Amino acid sequence: MTPHNSANKGDIASTVLMPGDPLRAKYIAETYLENPVCFNEVRGMLGYTGSYRGHRLSVMGHGMGMPSVAIYVTELLTMYDVKNIIRIGSCGGFAPLKLRDIVMAMSSATDSAMFDSVFHGMHYAATANFELLETAVRKARELGITPHVGPVFCSDTFYQPTDEASRVMGQHGVLGVEMESAALYMLAARYGGRALAIMTVSDMVDGSAEQTTAKERETGFQDMMKIALETAACFAD
Repeated sequence: MTPHNSANKGDIASTVLMPGDPLRAKYIAETYLENPVCFNEVRGMLGYTGSYRGHRLSVMGHGMGMPSVAIYVTELLTMYDVKNIIRIGSCGGFAPLKLRDIVMAMSSATDSAMFDSVFHGMHYAATANFELLETAVRKARELGITPHVGPVFCSDTFYQPTDEASRVMGQHGVLGVEMESAALYMLAARYGGRALAIMTVSDMVDGSAEQTTAKERETGFQDMMKIALETAACFAD
């Protein structure tokens, strides 16, 4: 057990799906997993282990922002023998992407001070695991879904005081903006795990009024969930 996770060793599968919202973790466990068992309720960060198509999988929330995801990912990789983590979250999208499009983050740029403290001024390229990414693209296409694959921008702040950073990122082919993938990729590389971030566009970076609701973000992003589950099953116990 850790200060943030009440699971015993062996309670968590080697492959874990991680939404930011713990209620999305609960929804996925109850909707898609057979015989899900809750292994964590500490701080409301719900985690479950069950089976999907005969494969043992876990799903657990990671909260919002890189400091939060870093705590849970570090513990999963170093204390619970987790090998594969797939983030399933939301992101702001750059045109020509549209609401509810699927984004797979091949790489993740960031403005995080967390990276400054680790890399001492060097610019580390946080990158997805190729095997997970390749499998996810194939599974998406098998499901009749066309994903958008490319870089994302991982920010420390949700309410940006200026949109300059987003504007510059958009000019350089960045698909979307979110808050966790860079830390996930860095920690997976450090501890020898595989990681991938799959996201659904929940709003547009240009400030368009149309956006998905909180309830839809919790339970409605079915395409992303199915892609992640089918991908995870290829790497599961």
